Amino acid sequence: MHRLFNRTFLFVTALILASTGCETLDYKPNAVGQEGEIVIVIDSTNWNGALGEAIRTHVSPYLGTLPAPEREFSLRQVSIVSQKVLDGLQKQKNVIFIAPLSEDSPESAFLKSRLGEEAATEVQNGGTSVISRRDLWRNNQQIVYLLGNTAESLIDLLEDRGEDIRYTFNTITRERVTTEMFEKGRQPKVEAALIKKHGFTVAAQHDYFSAIDTTDFVWLRRVVSSDSWRSVFIYYVDGFNPANLTPEWVYEARERLTETNIRGNLDGYVSIDFRRELITENIDFLGHFAYETRGLWRMVGREPDGKVVEYGMGGPFVNYTFYDESSGRLYMIDGMVFAPGYDKREFLRQMEVIAHTFRTVPLEGELDVPAS
Repeated sequence: MHRLFNRTFLFVTALILASTGCETLDYKPNAVGQEGEIVIVIDSTNWNGALGEAIRTHVSPYLGTLPAPEREFSLRQVSIVSQKVLDGLQKQKNVIFIAPLSEDSPESAFLKSRLGEEAATEVQNGGTSVISRRDLWRNNQQIVYLLGNTAESLIDLLEDRGEDIRYTFNTITRERVTTEMFEKGRQPKVEAALIKKHGFTVAAQHDYFSAIDTTDFVWLRRVVSSDSWRSVFIYYVDGFNPANLTPEWVYEARERLTETNIRGNLDGYVSIDFRRELITENIDFLGHFAYETRGLWRMVGREPDGKVVEYGMGGPFVNYTFYDESSGRLYMIDGMVFAPGYDKREFLRQMEVIAHTFRTVPLEGELDVPAS
């Protein structure tokens, strides 16, 4: 698991907050702004130069596992040109403040105002640091300060810590999207039915329905229109030997499951598009060792001679496969998106959110919920 930490030890205690009044209030309104966006507070010269390119490369790289290029986050550059602008920045959901402290700019002056004298001296002597602050001025807010004396030192910092920074913003974004998706219209009967029958459940958004529910396979769907849908399937194997869990096992199992269960018109079925980028990584998924796989699916069919033909449908998917030691079960949770004509990044994030609501422990009284 990636976590932000301070590389310069003095910064752990030396970062001080200039506007202490608003930070000590008991009540804070929620942060505002678009999900999936990070506001980058930097002067335009650095944004249009090598430092800005490093930010784009390491904070928001292009995602190769989407049908068309999309960055991991939308980035919006803002310069501190007035107190009004600064006040507006302090309301945003995701903000990065970055400026070489050796330069004379409003952004550099702001960062210096946040530091104690000892910490400012440490930066000027070549120290660098990433400092993360949750709910600094607003609730559900993530602020990150990137500190260095020169553009070159900040570029090195971004190269070294970019993955950690992305992890931090992805984590809080998923938390906010979870609240947005399930604060109203959740389906407790669907969730209760799953945990009573299968021993696990995921949060069911108001317009999802169970398309398939067999002894070891559940497929939940949300059909937005005739040509747009999202879905999640969960598959499990009791008594699984965790030594057999490999990326190749994940690919083979997913191919078998989708060909059997997730079929379209003209006898087509969902298959991984191995022609495009496919990324599998080890992650910590809800406390379990897991493989996370991201890639593209396509709808294909087989001719009588066995030749595979393509039917033109496709989209991104994210798959989490892990072994649950307490039950001896292997679980596979897979989310797919079909939304031609739309950007897919935030739709796929919703699939991540549903997967991360997975649980095997019933809520109080959940096993007593009557069937619908």
